[in-house]
Amino acid sequence: MPEPPRADGATPAGTGTADRRPDLLPPDLLPPDLFPPGLPVAETMARHASGRAWLARLPQLVGEAAERWGLRLSAPFDGGSCSWVAPVRLPDGGRAVLKVTWPHREAAGEAAALRAWGGHGAVRLLDHDPERHALLLERCVPGTTLLDAVPEADGRAAPPDTALSPEEGLDRAADVLDALWRAPRPPEGELESVAAVCAEWSDLVRERADRLRPPYDPGLVALGASLLRELPASARREVVVHGDFNPGNVLATGGPGGWAAIDPKPMAGDPGYDPWPLLTQLDDPFAHDSPADVLRARLRLLADRLGEPAERIAAWGVARSVESALWAAAHDDVAGGAEELAEARVLAEVAGL
Repeated sequence: MPEPPRADGATPAGTGTADRRPDLLPPDLLPPDLFPPGLPVAETMARHASGRAWLARLPQLVGEAAERWGLRLSAPFDGGSCSWVAPVRLPDGGRAVLKVTWPHREAAGEAAALRAWGGHGAVRLLDHDPERHALLLERCVPGTTLLDAVPEADGRAAPPDTALSPEEGLDRAADVLDALWRAPRPPEGELESVAAVCAEWSDLVRERADRLRPPYDPGLVALGASLLRELPASARREVVVHGDFNPGNVLATGGPGGWAAIDPKPMAGDPGYDPWPLLTQLDDPFAHDSPADVLRARLRLLADRLGEPAERIAAWGVARSVESALWAAAHDDVAGGAEELAEARVLAEVAGL
């Protein structure tokens, strides 16, 4: 079964390491500081057998990818739960990023989606090694995340020269989504459909609720499960959705548009699936005195910019919040799931459900 998308952000790990010459070293002799044990991907993958087997092969995979493309490797970014990602230098001295991913369902369509987007709204795919699940990607410079550019309600400050209001952040994000959604769909079979994935999630929500019996509102859980099937079926159009469009996956670039998406979990289907993380993660609306009013204002902004009904975007927020809540309950975080359901209740009110 697929799991809810999880962020795979990228921020530099420490002070960095001098560029390496992997062509002068066998892959099994790559410097160990390229694979620090405290890296989030190392900690996450070590929790299950498949991940541990992949981690054991990771230096070999990275070394072979570096040899194939003639790359000089630097210290990896400190982010990501299922990928090793690092800045690299190309043979001509140009900047790029190497991403080597643990093989899993959500990552299967990443290269296809990046090819479809062609650098419009997303980082450009330079090359793809499907055997090693390795991607050679355009480097975003300066690479500031949209999340870091928007101060949070708790007072966290963004750098003064890059600070955006939540509304400005939503506006920038809408530009990126609009570009992503304009791309032609890849050939049939290269991407999973939103409808198929969400139908599985709907069944999984019900199964988890019946099996675990967490102290959640059964009516709200049933509503979320139903929406996961109903919304894809009533979509007015189908696009290539990003699948994990949280503000940590939108980076500042020096190119046209100024921002680009990274780390998609792409599918083909209803564009209304994508905006939910923007509503809840660009300055926490639930930390305000009237979350419903804040959400209504943000929904109007997104609806005006993206041509998707505000109520439909909110309904997708309900569906995805409920799914995420049951995921949390199934992973021993019943309290965290209850918090997500409380947010789903507000979204349902805003959606008129």
